[in-house]
Amino acid sequence: MNNNSDHKYVIETHDLDIYYGTFKAVTDVNLQVERNAITAIIGPSGCGKSTLLRAFNRMNELYANSSIRGDVCFNGQDIYAREVDPVEVRYRVGMVFQKPNPFPKSIYENIAWTARIHGYKGKMDEIVESSLHQAALWDEVKDKLHQSGLSLSGGQQQRLCIARAISIQPEVILMDEPASALDPIATLKIEELMQELKKNYTIVIVTHNMQQAARASDYTAMMMLSRDGERSGTVIEFDETTRIFTNPKDKRTEDYVTGRFG
Repeated sequence: MNNNSDHKYVIETHDLDIYYGTFKAVTDVNLQVERNAITAIIGPSGCGKSTLLRAFNRMNELYANSSIRGDVCFNGQDIYAREVDPVEVRYRVGMVFQKPNPFPKSIYENIAWTARIHGYKGKMDEIVESSLHQAALWDEVKDKLHQSGLSLSGGQQQRLCIARAISIQPEVILMDEPASALDPIATLKIEELMQELKKNYTIVIVTHNMQQAARASDYTAMMMLSRDGERSGTVIEFDETTRIFTNPKDKRTEDYVTGRFG
């Protein structure tokens, strides 16, 4: 994969359809993800938000009978081209899941093991400390690095997973409802962390929390089931977050963000 970080958009989709077998889960998505910004994907349950997110680093391929039509480009290159290694895609486009999933290893090894299997040959103590600093977790765990990652609170576990994701220095971090299992204080810490991380990374987040999307993101994509009679999701509106929440163009977006349905 190329390193063309001069390309205007870090991720672009063109006429993207996503299938599970013969079922079309997502239809006709054209999206441009700005570099060093936070893009939120919102919409009612079952409209394909997580499926679209996973298409950005080929994670859907881990599910049986998944396929796409159209293009997903990273720095201008089609990540589904035959010559592109999906492992490299996931190295460059990291993922943080809804439920914190630290490895059953020490806090230190959660990061060191990840860096090691991706070929990191530098000073491991430095990458562990740097990753935990970036995830705003260092001060809380620096004296217990050899305790299990599973001993941490839910919010700390999620920040450990973020530290693990950034230990291999991806360009993009995908987050699939990263705060949905957390309490309000831990959620706020994740949102504050995202603001710091976007200085060095591009973030795409799926969230069902309208307040979180409004607070934390720079751009918002609104998804709904399409009007073609299929249970297929599509992006009906994409704009700066302030416009989506204060002056949306589509009545369905207005109804959703104001809580009239969803």
